[in-house]
Amino acid sequence: MSRTRKTTTRRKTGRRILRLVLIRIPLAMVAASIALVFIFKWVPVRYTPLMLKRSIENINDDSYRNTRTWVSLDDISPNVIRAVMASEDGRFPEHNGFDLEELQKMKREHDKYGKKLRGCSTISQQTAKNCFTFGSRTWLRKGIEAYYTVLIELIWGKERIMEVYLNVAETGKGLFGIEAAAMKYYGRHASRLTLRQASAIACVLPAPLRRTPSYVASKMPERLETTVRRASRTTADLE
Repeated sequence: MSRTRKTTTRRKTGRRILRLVLIRIPLAMVAASIALVFIFKWVPVRYTPLMLKRSIENINDDSYRNTRTWVSLDDISPNVIRAVMASEDGRFPEHNGFDLEELQKMKREHDKYGKKLRGCSTISQQTAKNCFTFGSRTWLRKGIEAYYTVLIELIWGKERIMEVYLNVAETGKGLFGIEAAAMKYYGRHASRLTLRQASAIACVLPAPLRRTPSYVASKMPERLETTVRRASRTTADLE
């Protein structure tokens, strides 16, 4: 084979590799992610990367159990929906996955009063993080989270996002979902939670490995009362 032919062959091979790496593989990953989101629009999300991460972290703890029970949104008390929105995302029915108003408010408070920048992830973002990432604190994870937030907002809709969120959110050591939390902390199903009980669990969500409803009631009574008060004025209508 002449030198010219060898050079031409190398160039063609190089182009094929570039097309594979820069076009075909990314397109395949996007297609797979969209397909996965479509599947989870109807199929219960039984296991998440965070559940796997917790199982690995506790691999030497023989007492550790991953406890979760999937329940439909119809089998969850409206008190729970009102409480988590009051505590975590007051504009959940209104925004498109990202609460720009809250972000602007946080920036104004930081610029004017020097307040520390805080996380203000929406329920949609938290659901995307729980279902599709390991929850690492990296910009890559945030980018993946944002991507899936857009997808679930477009494909799932608010009711499905809330249903999945309430079934996969970490609610204690080895506890995932509102049904497991309701049975563990109150010995009753999620459908029978009172507004105060639901609000106490909602206050656990930001730090589920450190807080319990009893801890919230004794150490964070103002936070609990504020959540109950806001929840009482919040509608459970997600449309």
